Amino acid sequence: MRTAVVAAFLVTATVLVGNGSGRAVNEHGRDGELDINIWPMPESVSRGHRKLYLSPNFHLASEYADGSGVLKDAFSKMVNLLLMGHEASSNLSSFHLLQGLHVVILSPDHQLQYGTDESYKLLVPAPGKQDYAHLEAQTVYGALHGLQTFSQLCYFNSATSVIEVRMAPWTIIDQPRFSYRGLLIDTSRHYQPLSMIKKVIDAMSYAKLNVLHWHIVDTQSFPLEIPSYPKLWNGAFSVSERYTFSDAAEIVSYAERLGIHVLAEIDVPGHALSWGKGYPSLWPSKGCQQPLDVSNDFTFKVIDGILSDFSKIFKFKFVHLGGDEVDTSCWASTPHIAKWLKKHGMNESEAYQYFVLQAQKIALSHGYEIVNWEETFNNFGSKLSRKTVVHNWLGGGVAQQVVASGLRCIVSNQDKWYLDHLDTPWQDFYMNEPLTNITAIEQQKLVIGGQVCMWGETVDGSDIEQTIWPRAAAAAVKSGYGHLMTSLPRIQVKLPEG
Repeated sequence: MRTAVVAAFLVTATVLVGNGSGRAVNEHGRDGELDINIWPMPESVSRGHRKLYLSPNFHLASEYADGSGVLKDAFSKMVNLLLMGHEASSNLSSFHLLQGLHVVILSPDHQLQYGTDESYKLLVPAPGKQDYAHLEAQTVYGALHGLQTFSQLCYFNSATSVIEVRMAPWTIIDQPRFSYRGLLIDTSRHYQPLSMIKKVIDAMSYAKLNVLHWHIVDTQSFPLEIPSYPKLWNGAFSVSERYTFSDAAEIVSYAERLGIHVLAEIDVPGHALSWGKGYPSLWPSKGCQQPLDVSNDFTFKVIDGILSDFSKIFKFKFVHLGGDEVDTSCWASTPHIAKWLKKHGMNESEAYQYFVLQAQKIALSHGYEIVNWEETFNNFGSKLSRKTVVHNWLGGGVAQQVVASGLRCIVSNQDKWYLDHLDTPWQDFYMNEPLTNITAIEQQKLVIGGQVCMWGETVDGSDIEQTIWPRAAAAAVKSGYGHLMTSLPRIQVKLPEG
């Protein structure tokens, strides 16, 4: 199915599910189970019992302009993955041979926007043209998801050196359950090479995830170049563990070509000790180095400069401003900040609110809508901008409160969807439901999606892939794409051939 552990379910995963009547027949005719090797399970699937073969000259046929080459590149990548480095046999008869994939894309717009239509319909083979498969989508990004599904219907037979499509004819109709389907990576606790970030993005596309939440900086390090404030990346671990501004732009471009947004995060006012390595005046004092100095106008000028630079490369609708785990004791114990608090009639909690709302105003001025961790809502939810998306992570029940207040929500509850919790099994990832106890349709719409989080304390480039997968793929079903199954599927896992 794929060549690496990070593909689809990182291994060949056979999903055994029942049909709408509660009964099904599997590939071998045994009553009770249906073997469908597609993950996440599409919204609608029907199949037959024939076997088709891909021509060694299997090609893309499309009238789509594809000026950027997104479709062409994705098709070539798919075929290379299917071949797994082998040479396809040319010793085939024309009987049951697929010559190509005909792709119809209805919209000429290739701009990746939040809420882009990602639906598709796949027919293998096409009715009336049995030597072609047919893929139809409203946008090129829906077509990319269709290519991923088509690839999962295909198997390279190492004995015959032929790519097979089993159980044809297939009719598959699919669309995302949520518009936001995320995965967080953390490059502050451990630096991740650009090549590894791209591998993570590749694997996200296999599972139809569409937002890379890039937690770029934190207490431990500030690895990103900020042209407006070039000393900020003095907070990097070393000069070789940095991302230039053009590196960040390259990651955004690479992800976009796979239909993936990049959500950039700066976590303020806490989690920001590394900022002061280049600009010590951002610290409350040398001995008390975070949260950022709320009394210093320079603090907000730096945030403004960062977000101004972000707006040049991070084109996603949202920016993440953090706001979690803020210990304000440093403010009260630092004489000049304590004096400022008294002058402005604020206590520490009110200063925390002031800081978050000031940062929000700056983000809005640069055209962003805002994501904040849930503590901001828990402490002063009614004061947040109505353009805020609250990011739930502490546990259950918060999403209900958020949407009841009319704000949007992303679900990442740590007890189920934190990948650094190594003792959380894939079954828990799979069964986590973002809409738990949210029954009103209008409130359900305010849950824009879900996200799994790969915090970086215990992973580096040597083990991030095998820590993310396969559990993130289990969450991909509930976080947004595919048929919603309310009970655990039976998963048979086997290593791919080759």
